[in-house]
Amino acid sequence: MKHSLSNQKPIFQQIRERVEEAILDGLLQPEDQVPSTNEFAKEYQINPATAGKGVNELVDKGVIYKKRGVGMFVSEGARQILITERKNSFIEQYIEPMKAEAKRLGITEDDLKKML
Repeated sequence: MKHSLSNQKPIFQQIRERVEEAILDGLLQPEDQVPSTNEFAKEYQINPATAGKGVNELVDKGVIYKKRGVGMFVSEGARQILITERKNSFIEQYIEPMKAEAKRLGITEDDLKKML
């Protein structure tokens, strides 16, 4: 999962996204251990609290879980949680605005389907 961080997004968000991408790409499977906040902090030379914020968002969504004293692990349904979230986001960000613009332009749903 080692990549450099950019200045375009908050660091905690980039940490969260790196873990999400690894799960979606199959690099992290259910019950695989996720790097600790200290490991993220060391790797990216950031404050552990910053890494923790991104990791905690994944815990809140049920994508990973903590085993006290052991570490953090990928949840059984993690990939499906992320796929559902991404599909909903895709529809909201791309499909709905496209349908609304097509309607304004007089493009029917059938025409839109053909275009796709």
